[in-house]
Amino acid sequence: MIKTQNLTKKYGRQLVLNIGNLEIPKGQSFGLVGNNGAGKTTYFSLLLDLIQPTTGHITSNDIQIDKSEAWKPFTSSFIDETFLIGYLTPEEYFYFIGELRGRNKADVDTLLSDFNDFFHGEILGQRKYLRDLSKGNQKKAGIVAAFIGNPEVVILDEPFANLDPSTQIRLKGIIKDLAAKQEVTVLVSSHDLIHVTEVCERIVVLNKGEMVRDIKTSEETLKELETFFGGGILSPEAKTS
Repeated sequence: MIKTQNLTKKYGRQLVLNIGNLEIPKGQSFGLVGNNGAGKTTYFSLLLDLIQPTTGHITSNDIQIDKSEAWKPFTSSFIDETFLIGYLTPEEYFYFIGELRGRNKADVDTLLSDFNDFFHGEILGQRKYLRDLSKGNQKKAGIVAAFIGNPEVVILDEPFANLDPSTQIRLKGIIKDLAAKQEVTVLVSSHDLIHVTEVCERIVVLNKGEMVRDIKTSEETLKELETFFGGGILSPEAKTS
C-alpha cells in the first residue's frame, strides 16, 4: 500500500502540491488527472524520490520513500524519454535494466517475448540506438523496461502520449492485466480522460496542487470528468464515490 500524509511541495513561496491524506491499496489501477501545472508529475517525482517534500511523506509498503531506498527493488517507472540511455540499443537497455533488477538475459528475453504485439516489429532487431527511435517507439521501450523484474508498483506518466491507436489499445490491456491478474499497483497520469477511465478503477483529480476529487470509476465517470474540466460541477456521488 502507498500512503501519502500531509505532503506538500513548495518552490520558494509557491505551493505546487498539497495532499493531506491519500491511500492507494495494493493491486489498484490508479489514475491521476489534471490540467497542466496541477501537480501530477510533482507527485510522481516525490513517489520516486527525485525531489524532496517540503513537509509530510509518502510510504510504500511501510517504507518512507525519502528516508530509505528499500522501496526501489519492488518499484519501477517510466516518466519520459529522458530517462532512457540514448546511446544503447533497446536490447542493450533491456539487459542493463535486467541486470539492475537481478535478471539474466534469458529472463529478460522471456519477458520481451510477451510483448511482440506491443513492439509491432519496430523495437527489437532494428540495429538502432534508442535516441534514433521515434518518440512513440522510445516510449514503448521505456514502458516495457518498467515491467522487468516483476515490480509490485509501476508508475507511468502520460503513457499513451505519442503512441499509435493500436499500441494504445494493447497498452490498456497490459495495464488492466497487471492490476487485475498480477496484483501490481499501477499508477497512471494522463491528459486523456478516455484512456484513464478505461484502465483505472480509481481516479484522483488534482487542481493547482490540491486533491479535489477521488472517484471510483463507473460508466458515468468520463461524462463527470468532462463536465468538471469543461467548467461544470461534478455530481455529489462522483466527488468521493
